[in-house]
Amino acid sequence: MEDPWKEAMDHAVAVARKAGAVIRDALQNEVKIMCKSSSVDLVTKTDQKVENLIIASVKEKFPTHSFIGEESVAAGHPCILSDNPTWIIDPVDGTTNFVHGFPFVAVSIGFAVKKELEFGVVYSCVEDKMYTGRKGKGAFCDGEKLQVSDQTDIKKSMIISELGSNRDHETVSKIFSTMQKILCIPVHGLRGSGTAATNMCLVASGAVEAFFEIGIHCWDIAAGAVIVTEAGGVLLDVDGGPFDLMSRRMVSANNKTIADRIIKEIDIFPAERDDAVKK
Repeated sequence: MEDPWKEAMDHAVAVARKAGAVIRDALQNEVKIMCKSSSVDLVTKTDQKVENLIIASVKEKFPTHSFIGEESVAAGHPCILSDNPTWIIDPVDGTTNFVHGFPFVAVSIGFAVKKELEFGVVYSCVEDKMYTGRKGKGAFCDGEKLQVSDQTDIKKSMIISELGSNRDHETVSKIFSTMQKILCIPVHGLRGSGTAATNMCLVASGAVEAFFEIGIHCWDIAAGAVIVTEAGGVLLDVDGGPFDLMSRRMVSANNKTIADRIIKEIDIFPAERDDAVKK
């Protein structure tokens, strides 16, 4: 049976490459910075330009589809996942990296139908690596099949996470407390690339055993969620319950044994859901 979303996925790969070229070009030129929620929650003209490029390209090809985009939501558009085919876009995942020239920046495009993720595309544009995942058809990097690590011993594992953009003292204390507890299990190491989409692809490729974070958004992880699961990995809430794309909290791991061990150490703090109704 023909894949009903193959054309959409092929288009996502093509437009991610175009977007990546814009980002690489911008890295060579002046980066104009603005702030969103705080002085450390950054957005650039490139974020907005790339999101507009992706949405315009998709609208032309698929005029009835819906969108959730990081910059659109920041501008006041609702963050609602409906049954309609929906593109979930982070135009520049790793904006702070981009601003500083730190070489991990990704274009992330997830695609959901009837609230179920169907495919994900993550283009790590400085590395020029194209990660793809299609529900039921596997995950790949530049055409090579991805498989998560088979490690089940947490003490032989590499874990990846992020500090996020929240600078509330209590929140930061909980983030560091969690990292300290995990590091002292002990694990082989604790890393962070500065982009959630890339972190999830590193889980999928077997380079790290797990990625966890509270405070991420649906556009950071929608594409990576498909790539991780199609590479044989698992997704859970930080309390051990089922993964919820809109909850802004997640553990992705090579297997449930590693995920459950990490969950034991996480100090949970509140993060408003992406689909919360703004008053």
